[in-house]
Amino acid sequence: MLVTHETLHDAIMFATGALVIVLVSFVFPPERRRGLLTMAIVATFGVAALWGHVQYQGLVGSQTITMMIRELILFVIAFAVIRVFMIFVLSTLLARLAVPRILSEFLLVILLVVYALFRLKAIGVNLAGIVTTSAVLSAALAFSAQEMLGNLWAGISLQLENTVRLGDWVKIGNETGQVVSIRWRSMAIATNNNETIVIPNSSLMKDKVIVLGRRGEEKTCWRRWVTFQVDYDYPPARVCAVVTEALQRAEILNVTHDPPPMCLCDKFDDSGAEYVAVYQLIDPKREWPTKSDVLVHVYAALARANMPIPFPRQVVEILRDRQRERMRVEDLRKRAVVDEVELFAPLTSAEKDTLARQLRTAPYVSDDVVCRQGEPADSLYILAQGQVHVVGDAPDGTTRHKFATLTAPAFAGLLLAPAAPLR
Repeated sequence: MLVTHETLHDAIMFATGALVIVLVSFVFPPERRRGLLTMAIVATFGVAALWGHVQYQGLVGSQTITMMIRELILFVIAFAVIRVFMIFVLSTLLARLAVPRILSEFLLVILLVVYALFRLKAIGVNLAGIVTTSAVLSAALAFSAQEMLGNLWAGISLQLENTVRLGDWVKIGNETGQVVSIRWRSMAIATNNNETIVIPNSSLMKDKVIVLGRRGEEKTCWRRWVTFQVDYDYPPARVCAVVTEALQRAEILNVTHDPPPMCLCDKFDDSGAEYVAVYQLIDPKREWPTKSDVLVHVYAALARANMPIPFPRQVVEILRDRQRERMRVEDLRKRAVVDEVELFAPLTSAEKDTLARQLRTAPYVSDDVVCRQGEPADSLYILAQGQVHVVGDAPDGTTRHKFATLTAPAFAGLLLAPAAPLR
């Protein structure tokens, strides 16, 4: 079967349509028409080759060779024209939809299969006979390739749902890395250890995938933290304040200022209270260096505040001497507070010693409520450090009035039945 002028005319029409589309695409940005001009040139060369084949096909003695050359040229033209139409529609007109690459490749395969079937019918091949005789073979191939097909459909589902995207940082099992490719069979992630891990798409559909730095559809920074311990000699509120202030004042590369880093008390361990310094990581690629920078600043802040990181230890006999020393220092502190309060000025030195031994330390932190109006009054509070606000609720219960602010050293006697709660 020779190439007719009608076939040449149809090929020219399709190639001309591709060229028109390429010209129209020049109104769009260059990144949205990448590949169009190349495919148009391929289609043009294909038409030129087909025209040459029409002119000189009689010189080839074998009709089989002539037919093979003709179908090869027509396939090249069809491939180029189909690619031009697909790139224009999916990458140019629908660029904002970000159609997954695997979907466009799948559509290309489907269209090429349709074209192949059309050409087989055009040259007189009995498609029904081929389908009937190859049914058993097709079933065997489908059974043997079921895992490959599962990976294919899983890859298409992942990209259609847009669950995992190129450039995302993910955690799969014990591995953390950045998605560098999503293909028909597998997804590849690159780790910070300069390793590339290839994971079958079917496994991604079965197992849990953690997308880092993304809260639903909102892109955020990755929250990380480092842990450390401080001796029980130092109040947790003071430790948190010192470390938080130091981290927020520091210019740490790859750590956000909004939200700012902070220090929180996490638990009480054998050797001391355990704290976490929480920060927001901008680029997961620098996770380890950033963690090191945060630890360095935490150590420096604790050193400036004379808050040592405790060594691992157990309770031994020597700690009893330390406890006695701590109690002695606490008694001296109580005695000094008694001396500073004007209320106890008339007392003798022996009476002040007796009173100091009866005092009990009651630590409070910011926003603690010491007492409320109407509660039983049976104690006298001596304010040794900090401030206490005396506030009262308005009748409507929506606002508060500040009556006074007590600054250490001061006292507040519940026996005096205050008219408003102490805060």
